[in-house]
Amino acid sequence: MTLSSTERKILEDSIRDIKDFPKPGIVFKDITTLLNDKKAYGVLMNHLYQRYKEYDLDYIAGIDARGFIFGAALAQMLGLGFVPIRKKGKLPYTTISEKYSLEYGIDEVEVHIDAFSGIENARVLIIDDLIATGGTANAATTLVNQTGAKCVEACFIIGLTFLEGIKTLEEKTDVYSLIEVH
Repeated sequence: MTLSSTERKILEDSIRDIKDFPKPGIVFKDITTLLNDKKAYGVLMNHLYQRYKEYDLDYIAGIDARGFIFGAALAQMLGLGFVPIRKKGKLPYTTISEKYSLEYGIDEVEVHIDAFSGIENARVLIIDDLIATGGTANAATTLVNQTGAKCVEACFIIGLTFLEGIKTLEEKTDVYSLIEVH
């Protein structure tokens, strides 16, 4: 299931571009205006519900921090558990972690070792607001799979197709972007 042209326009019109943020030459896609627009947020969440209601998922995993906004709401709508994939040092129990490269350095994400326990070979959807270079999403997918669960798809509100993130992630799992920026 993909967005209708009307749904796509509602979502695209609700996302604000911020030029030169966080540094010169970058056009930041600000989703706070989508969240603030009850019609656009409703269109988004209804679309995600319709897309994933037949996927036979066990969990939704949201990537820190904007993935929590969409992931927790979608998990509730689908009657599933929600698992946060957090930046290093933010989870209180025993974790496993995965490092990934940034433009100038390395970062790390973690998940609780028992995040998907109780369901053998749990089917997991990863969700976040945007995929650019794909470092965080690739690390999150690796983490899910290391727990014994299976990432069946990674979903992003916005996909920056002019970067290599989607292509790289597609080597590990299916990828769905609602809005693609070329």
